[in-house]
Amino acid sequence: MRRTVPPQAYFVVSAVFHYLGPALAVLLFARIAPLGVAWVRIAAAGLIFALWRRPWRAWRILDPGTRRLVVAWGAVLAVMNCCFYLAIDRIPLGTVAAAEFAPVVVLAAIAVRSLRNLLAVLLAVVGVYLLTDIRLSHDWVGLVFTALNAILFAAYVVLGHRVSRAAGLRRIDGLALAMATATVLALPIGAWAAVPAFTDLRLLGAAIGVGVCSSVIPYVADQLAMARLKRSTFAVMLALLPATATVIGAVVLRQFPQAAELLAVAIIVVAVGLHREAT
Repeated sequence: MRRTVPPQAYFVVSAVFHYLGPALAVLLFARIAPLGVAWVRIAAAGLIFALWRRPWRAWRILDPGTRRLVVAWGAVLAVMNCCFYLAIDRIPLGTVAAAEFAPVVVLAAIAVRSLRNLLAVLLAVVGVYLLTDIRLSHDWVGLVFTALNAILFAAYVVLGHRVSRAAGLRRIDGLALAMATATVLALPIGAWAAVPAFTDLRLLGAAIGVGVCSSVIPYVADQLAMARLKRSTFAVMLALLPATATVIGAVVLRQFPQAAELLAVAIIVVAVGLHREAT
């Protein structure tokens, strides 16, 4: 079944849910501090993966190198999610999303082997810039968290791609182990801030929903896509994330894009369609 579904389809699923999660998270900031939302997101995903995959069974058969890879990915997931929520608490989401894409462009550019793919990368950069309207902020703390999140997002792509192709490790089991690691590492950072979520069942349910939308569905879809796409191709396709955010804003929040934003979406779609994997 997995082989009959194009890997691009998995990426589209990831792109959609990547922004449904933050949409829910914003609603929670009035009741739960950003680090608390981040930890509940991580812990909810970790618990779901533990019940689903029972990753401790896979851990026992891994070689030391693969274990270190999985733990490193889990550490990146823990810190990246915390930095992301601290960033969007201070900086507009569009600016954070644009910064998040910047290091990934470098990953795509490094692997460029043709003029066609170079043009695709350049078009993706132009489209994302037009769509997100990047601007400087006077909030230096927010900028620091934004920069850290962007660097860690690139590390997420690199390590996630390696885990998806690690020998002797099923793709989702590697993700489950990484999320379990992230849950433990983020515990001292955000667990105390998450206490309000455990005093209101509706609030807890919403926080768990953030975890499902942000860390379960998109990360699983990413692993299925990464296993069959080159890292450079996946990096270029990440340019679609701001575009899907615009579509979700129009459909869910009734925030209809302006002409310039529609042009940016069209440029990004052309860029992704133009890119070709090396054979």
